[in-house]
Amino acid sequence: MLNSKDRWPDALAGTIVLAAGLWFVTFYLSWSVFWIKISASASILAFLSFVLQPFDREQYKLNGGWVLAGILSAFVLYGIFFLGKAVSTLILPFAGDQIGGIYGKGVGTSSSIISLLLFFITGPAEEIYWRGYLQKNLMARYGNMQGWLLATAVYAGVHIWSFNFMLVGAAAVAGAFWGAMYWRFNNLWAVIISHSIWSTVIFAFLPMN
Repeated sequence: MLNSKDRWPDALAGTIVLAAGLWFVTFYLSWSVFWIKISASASILAFLSFVLQPFDREQYKLNGGWVLAGILSAFVLYGIFFLGKAVSTLILPFAGDQIGGIYGKGVGTSSSIISLLLFFITGPAEEIYWRGYLQKNLMARYGNMQGWLLATAVYAGVHIWSFNFMLVGAAAVAGAFWGAMYWRFNNLWAVIISHSIWSTVIFAFLPMN
């Protein structure tokens, strides 16, 4: 069976360009509801991931170990962000305002809707594309370390449309964290659960603004 690189030689770069465009619409353009835009953008990329590469049953295997790893890692990452906020607000005068600006994008949307979108749509869809398609293929082409670094850089880079240094930095940290998990475990359920829980907690239940 041909892999995605053989079947779609330009698809990987094309999806990166598309992701940049979708994140531009999501973060820079003010029309529509932010949380709906990010869910729709992630869903489009996840759909393309299934179209462009054969379904890999191995990375979708689910067991108690992956569930536990996802839950524990979500709270480890929350702790990293908690410490990061404390340090950044001490040394960067603009950090507090920029962190507040991140949460400002969701003003007017109820926390229950945000929770549902993040947990069931945005978190899973982002991991299906960013780790399960993009990082997987970059690691296959350039080696594990380089693929992980490139995937992390692209994930952080598309957030540049927010023009928010703290958000780009947060995306780099989270992307590196989930990318390392995917590299280590080669399992999407662990990172899907981690991303879904972390984003729901940090944006809906225990925000850091």
